[in-house]
Amino acid sequence: MTAPLALDPARTALVLVDLMDRTVALPLEPRKGAEVLAAAEELAGRFRAAGAPVALVRVERPGVAEQPPGSGLVQGLLRDGDMEIVKGTLGGFHATDLDDRLRRHGVTTLVFGGIATNLGVESTARAAGDLGYGLVFVEDAMAALTEAEHEASVRLDFPRLGSVVSTRQVMFGAR
Repeated sequence: MTAPLALDPARTALVLVDLMDRTVALPLEPRKGAEVLAAAEELAGRFRAAGAPVALVRVERPGVAEQPPGSGLVQGLLRDGDMEIVKGTLGGFHATDLDDRLRRHGVTTLVFGGIATNLGVESTARAAGDLGYGLVFVEDAMAALTEAEHEASVRLDFPRLGSVVSTRQVMFGAR
């Protein structure tokens, strides 16, 4: 995980999953929610500066009158021009307009971060792979409830689905 990964900002989107106050505050491994959030904010800044889309996916529990406290995106994460996607399942594609919105932008490659690595991130990524997107996973922009769960996704599953990189490896080529 040392070589830079040059991405085309005209064809690539950042997808950040479940960065809500209540998930960022969970006891996470191998890094804390604040560290995941800092990496995600850094990535989002790079994507926005390059003119590449940023999609922020969050969950709402179906069939309840009121969502649990902390169910909104972390304050300040969503910026003008970003896509906010509200899902009702683990994955961000089922019964949402995420695929349509990404395709309207001409996106063919998705870069992932978020919480939890093995749940929302992996479920969203698997559906994206089924839809034909190229997949990139930013290991240090994710965490899970246990280190073993995070490592199983990052070391066993994600390399079979796409590329696993670090935040510092994500760069953009000329547009």
